[in-house]
Amino acid sequence: MNAPARNLTVLFADVAGSTRLYERLGDTEALHAIERCLKRIDRVVASYKGRVVKTIGDEIMAVFESVEDAMQAACDMQTRISDLPPVSGVKLAIRIGFHHGPAIEENNDVFGDTVNVAARMTGLAKGGQIITTGEAIAALPPLLRQSSREIDAIAIKGKSDAIRVCEVLWQESDDLTMKSASIVPAAPAVVRLRLRHGETEVTLDTARPSAVLGRDPMGDIVIRDPRASRRHGHIELRRDKFVLVDQSTNGTYVTFQGEAEFTLKREETLLRNRGRISFGHAWAEDKAEVVEFEIIGT
Repeated sequence: MNAPARNLTVLFADVAGSTRLYERLGDTEALHAIERCLKRIDRVVASYKGRVVKTIGDEIMAVFESVEDAMQAACDMQTRISDLPPVSGVKLAIRIGFHHGPAIEENNDVFGDTVNVAARMTGLAKGGQIITTGEAIAALPPLLRQSSREIDAIAIKGKSDAIRVCEVLWQESDDLTMKSASIVPAAPAVVRLRLRHGETEVTLDTARPSAVLGRDPMGDIVIRDPRASRRHGHIELRRDKFVLVDQSTNGTYVTFQGEAEFTLKREETLLRNRGRISFGHAWAEDKAEVVEFEIIGT
């Protein structure tokens, strides 16, 4: 039996422009900078009685019992990241989105429409912004509501009414509070992922946002190795990032260029730069059948 839904505030925070960060700083320095941001975010979540649900690449998903805790945590996250010095001349920034509503907690994960809406809010945010919904703002104490402004209303698939989009004003600045409310949410970055498997080449982008990998002949990339599962996993575009999701029995083995191989077992990872994917075994055991990937056109 599924766990009953209860009201939670779901928050996503990710490092803005991480793809360009890797390009400008190189893998080692960019990864260190991103980990530094995520550690600060993690500490803030704990200090406001929240729980980190999972970390995927440069993004943290967390839940809070109250909207007030989530909003104050979001403001603290932005302040702490803003205080970080530039890394090799690059100023680090995060974007945050959250929503309050019914969600299901199961196996240490959180599911439901509230999660989807929170993710959509994060996708609308620019670096240094906190975006939430009118519903979440309405659940705040009156004093905290004053630290927000409505900026848009958008249609979301599966919802009959448009959702009011609000920005949380976390900086104490006269210039910020006097801005016009007609803010246009940031357009998603143009990003593509090239996949190569033997003679097969597949490019994922906004027009083709996902690909299924496995032994199923109806999949987008067909793996012949019997150690691979029929539907071994898939890659999907989430906002401006590509995520590899393992759904297999024997695991998916991933190597980013210049780094050690690691294994996914019913887990996810953010794909960055370039590398290779092996199915059901380590690459060293059989180098014949792999999928090579490369982020292009950013």
